[in-house]
Amino acid sequence: MSEKKFLKNESVIPFIEGLAGGRKVLVPVCEGDAVIYRPYRKDCRLELTRMPTISPKDATFPRTETLMTFKQAPVAKTEGDGEGDSDAQPKLELTETLPEEKVVVFGSRPCGARGKSIFTRVYETEDVKDPYFIGRRDNTLFVSIACAAPETTCFCTSVGGGPADTTGSDVILIPVDGGYVAEAVTEHGAELLQSDLLTSGADKAGEAEAVIQKSMELLGDADDFSIAREKLIELFDNDEFWFDMSAKCISCGTCTYLCPTCYCFNITDETAGKSGKRIRTWDTCMSNMFTMEASGHNPRTSKANRLKNRVGHKFSYYPSLHDKVIACCGCGRCIKSCPAAVDIREIVKSAQEYEDVNE
Repeated sequence: MSEKKFLKNESVIPFIEGLAGGRKVLVPVCEGDAVIYRPYRKDCRLELTRMPTISPKDATFPRTETLMTFKQAPVAKTEGDGEGDSDAQPKLELTETLPEEKVVVFGSRPCGARGKSIFTRVYETEDVKDPYFIGRRDNTLFVSIACAAPETTCFCTSVGGGPADTTGSDVILIPVDGGYVAEAVTEHGAELLQSDLLTSGADKAGEAEAVIQKSMELLGDADDFSIAREKLIELFDNDEFWFDMSAKCISCGTCTYLCPTCYCFNITDETAGKSGKRIRTWDTCMSNMFTMEASGHNPRTSKANRLKNRVGHKFSYYPSLHDKVIACCGCGRCIKSCPAAVDIREIVKSAQEYEDVNE
């Protein structure tokens, strides 16, 4: 990383306003009891001390986005009668809507910024390149704030992250007395820190390190999920285990919609007359309709099977395909906001500790 700089508390708003020149800046703001990301406005209630209720995933993978627009072109007329050729097939004019807007996400947590790295392994491969995700990812910068006071639902260190993890971030801010120690993670991040509002942070380096050390202590010992891949596969056909784990679940989908690493989507065409648009929207594997086939067959009719798929994907199937990387950033949103108190950590640990009494 680059040299450490210092951003005073009173300079945060001017710094954000400077970022807004030519870019949309998303910041965490209070709306009722929730903290959500909104485009910066002078009158917004900025909240930088609490983890946002929602993840910053929407910046690079919008909950709703238009992939293309289309309209039916006029049918060519037949010479002589001036009427359209009744045998001619109508043609569609398609217009792709690729993202071009420049965005900065200010105030995300390291775990939230880390989430987009899970997407990259799926949406940018040798065989598959999603231009919508890639375009937004490359046009979006993340200025993340390290966690000084993790919540009881946080478990980032158990899945390869940490309170000051830099994966996915362009700048990392560490809260210290009077402001933030700022370090650039990428070249684009270094450009953001060229502002005259920042001063040298060398004398604050020790304090910043102490903040992260204290945060690590508060997180406690990391859970060891190293055998989760194998154990979850072993339990794939164990209906008793999964029915027990899913007993409290109400299949509301809150866990998937708040998750920074869930990337499932649905595509629909909305038409009005002879024109329309193709829309991609978030989907949830916890929905009964998620795997409904055109024939009417549904391979996952029970919530037990749906929960098995969600947990299995994050801690077994994805790691098996992507160099043992767990498809979870440990932000704990799925635990904190679950109305039924389902805890994914406890499910994985139960799977690892499970012993079949019938063997």
